[in-house]
Amino acid sequence: MFDDALQARARALVALYREAGLTIVTAESCTGGLIAGLITEVPGSSAVLERGFVTYSNAAKAQSLGVPTDLLREFGAVSTQTAQAMAAGALTHSMAKVAVGVTGVAGPGGGTPDKPVGLVQFACQRRGFPVVAREMRFGPLTRAEIRHASIHTALDLLTEAAQLRP
Repeated sequence: MFDDALQARARALVALYREAGLTIVTAESCTGGLIAGLITEVPGSSAVLERGFVTYSNAAKAQSLGVPTDLLREFGAVSTQTAQAMAAGALTHSMAKVAVGVTGVAGPGGGTPDKPVGLVQFACQRRGFPVVAREMRFGPLTRAEIRHASIHTALDLLTEAAQLRP
C-alpha cells in the first residue's frame, strides 16, 4: 500500500517514539487517515499510535475535535488556525503526547485563488511545547501525489516533535 521509502520512515518514527516513550494522535482531513494507516503498517506500532481522527467535514472537526465553528466560518477548513485547532483538539480528546493535524485541498477540484489545489496546512503539538504550524503549497500535482507529499511533511513534523528537549 505504501512505498518502501514511506515504510522505512514509519519504522524509524515508531522506533524513535518507542525509545522516547511518546505516543501519537493524528487529526486528518485531506489525508483521510493515511498517516495513521502508514504508522500501523509497522509491527509494534500500537506502542506509539494512541489513536487517529479522520475529520473530513467541518461538522466532524467541530464534534470530534472541538474545533470552534466560529473559527471554521472565519478562516475556513483549510487554514493555519484550523490545523492548529485540530492538533490541540486531538490532544484534548486523547491520552497521546504528540498530535499532528492536517487539512488541505487535495483536488482535483475545490481550489480557489486564495486556497489552490495543493495547499495543505499542518500543525504539530507536543504536550508542554508550543504548536508548530507549516503551510505547504505542493502545486498542481495529482490528488494521490498531494496526499503522499502530505504524509512526508507530517512525518517530518512528528520527527521534529519527538526530538524536542525540555
